[in-house]
Amino acid sequence: MRAEVVGDLSAAAGRHLAVDDAPADLAARLRPATPAEWPAFSRTMSAVFGSEPSSAWTDEVPPVAELDRSLGLWEGERVVATAGIYGRELTVPGAVVPCAGVTWVTVSPTHRRRGVLTAMMRRQLTELHEQQREPVAALWASEGAIYGRFGYAPAAELGGLSGRIAELGLRPDVDLGAGAVTPVEVEEFRDAAARVHEQVRRFVPGNLARTTPWWDRLLEDRPERRGGATARRYLLHTGPDGAVTGYAAYRVTAAWDDHGAPDGTVSVEEVRALDTPAYAALWRYLLSIDLVRTVRARTASADEPLRHLVADPRALHRRPLDSLWVRLVDVDRALAARRYPAPIDLVLEVRDEFCPWNAGRWRLSGHPAGGYCGRTDRDPDLVLGSEELAAAYLGGVSPASLQAAGRVTEVSPGAVTLAATAFSWPVTPWCPDDF
Repeated sequence: MRAEVVGDLSAAAGRHLAVDDAPADLAARLRPATPAEWPAFSRTMSAVFGSEPSSAWTDEVPPVAELDRSLGLWEGERVVATAGIYGRELTVPGAVVPCAGVTWVTVSPTHRRRGVLTAMMRRQLTELHEQQREPVAALWASEGAIYGRFGYAPAAELGGLSGRIAELGLRPDVDLGAGAVTPVEVEEFRDAAARVHEQVRRFVPGNLARTTPWWDRLLEDRPERRGGATARRYLLHTGPDGAVTGYAAYRVTAAWDDHGAPDGTVSVEEVRALDTPAYAALWRYLLSIDLVRTVRARTASADEPLRHLVADPRALHRRPLDSLWVRLVDVDRALAARRYPAPIDLVLEVRDEFCPWNAGRWRLSGHPAGGYCGRTDRDPDLVLGSEELAAAYLGGVSPASLQAAGRVTEVSPGAVTLAATAFSWPVTPWCPDDF
């Protein structure tokens, strides 16, 4: 589910303001919202995003909110710009790291092109750096041309899978195991799904931890948001010993063609499992629902294993879309936090105008068990910007691809090949949780 406010609409697409466009006094005027100010703060967000305030949390502060990490710009009693941060935990290659989930970013039309967005972005990143908080920041961008100038880059994709169910039979050699798939109510689903998710999310770069308030938000199912579909439905898979080994959540939209034949759609929101038989059995159930002819899985991984379970791979169509945008707050802490599947020892010359504490030469030494990153005066092996480093951070974008686009410069022969190998990861980065 996309949150009510995800991203920013404060600049025309394609327009790149200079990073120092913000007036000097603007940052000093930004301040956190108080609980009493939340209704005005939230209504500003809804207005800028063109949405109708309908949530129960319009007048009350949501449980996931961290108002002390919010930023607002006031003109008298009117809120004209907003931003916020959620403290999240992000899976990166081989590890998990604290992550600043940037959200609530809006600027009212009356205050655009005045450097307001720049001031909020700078304030957030500077405080994260100076307070030595999360080494990585991330967001979901509402428009693709906005956040690159602040050092963010798309680092994970959604698969956007769809297909006609009649063409999506599983391969005959798929192992469905001896377990069982059972429809359950949300009360039974929740704790079991949370246990499975906590195990699997640690192995997928881009996945986020889900605390109790985040599960509350995820499972909220207001009728006005169903778009004509059913209430969310839930499945659990149990193994022969009765232990839960997988779960799924989905909705069905009924439809009929011009001849009166059923033509419904099943919208799959999530399928997670601890083993292949559980995963395959859950998908067999989803592809066998009565009166349904089309399956859609918008938030599935771009490298969803289902693609390799169906007999006809061409029948499963993909429409990838960027999801999580990443920004390295502190290059040294962020690069040292992840793991590297192949040994690497390179000097990176990083260009970062927006966060100048990151600019300069860094020696990165890493291997499958850990990493080190520190300042050096050695000659560089690679030269790249903060965007390029962020894009490669989760292992889904190759430095070689960035070099081919002219965005990474190889100084030492072979450095790009080494970096491309070491920054890669066996599991494709994926973030199904927007915020």
